[in-house]
Amino acid sequence: MKSETISVILNSQRFSAKEIRNRIAEIDSNLFTPEWEKDLYLFLNEWFSEQDFVLAQTSGSTGDPKPIQLPKSVMIRSAERTIEYFGLQAKNQLLLSLPCRYIAGKMMVVRAIVGQMNLIAVDPSTDFEFLQNESFDFGAMVPNQVFKLLEQSSGKLKVQNIHNLLIGGSAISSAMEEKISLLPSRVVSTYGMTETASHIAIRELSGTLKSEWYRCLPGISVSLNENDCLQVHLPEFGEPLPTNDLAELQSDTTFRILGRADSVIISGGTKYSPETLERKLGGLINRRLVISSVVDEKLGERLVLVLEGASFDISSLKQQMAKVFTSYECPKFIFFIDRFPETSSGKIIRKEVKEWLKK
Repeated sequence: MKSETISVILNSQRFSAKEIRNRIAEIDSNLFTPEWEKDLYLFLNEWFSEQDFVLAQTSGSTGDPKPIQLPKSVMIRSAERTIEYFGLQAKNQLLLSLPCRYIAGKMMVVRAIVGQMNLIAVDPSTDFEFLQNESFDFGAMVPNQVFKLLEQSSGKLKVQNIHNLLIGGSAISSAMEEKISLLPSRVVSTYGMTETASHIAIRELSGTLKSEWYRCLPGISVSLNENDCLQVHLPEFGEPLPTNDLAELQSDTTFRILGRADSVIISGGTKYSPETLERKLGGLINRRLVISSVVDEKLGERLVLVLEGASFDISSLKQQMAKVFTSYECPKFIFFIDRFPETSSGKIIRKEVKEWLKK
């Protein structure tokens, strides 16, 4: 392992591999240490070990989560690409507000180590009050964290105090994108997976570069397979990495995601991507939603809308939906669910929503 990857600057203090191991012993003896902090030090210990890989776990949004062995060399190269792409430098301040049991959190740690930057670690459930008076060069959040931030009276200022903010992990609503687009700081959506050691492409959400297209990081390209699903070409791998994401290409480095192949709904012989339909509703409904389906004798499947939270009078919503959907796209029924089933990383599990609809 490279010499610069054997120590970490954590909360403005440098720790060697030995000091990390000692810190883990202290944590193990303290019953009050929060899980997020344990996960951080356990990952650091794993990173400083002599193994040339890290154990990581896929998200489980479309199937059971599965462990994989992710080479440290792939993670280091991913970190180097991000550092170069965003122009980060040694001693920059990075915000870790994601759990280190998942790849997004792990990679924030690796970037700090590779770039010798100061990693400030906080509880992922924090209210981010500290952002009122402290700024960061780089950070990453999931959409729900950003949503809660922007609901605060000082939320925009807090978000702006992260000069480069990555948002990933699940879909971003149209309403949130609209708010983000007005921010002067750089906010981007990321595309990637555990197997690629986090993001391989960036979509600008704010400023003059705002776009609906993802652009690959340097050295990475994409293509489509015979089913129009995205394939990722990384120099570190001999073969393209398959995905289950339906995509449209503008070039071999520019693309947009249409939806997941395994969530396609076939109604009346026509294929519908629920993610594409959901984006049309983003500006109409300020709550989480899912386009799903129920069995229909005539059509095979019939499109329905599921909203999270308490029920309300849907007459106005139906009128608005008729304006954004064609008659075939428009969901026939609207259901309310207290809370969507989701993975531990916050992704809605669509197959469980469909099972719930059968009850």
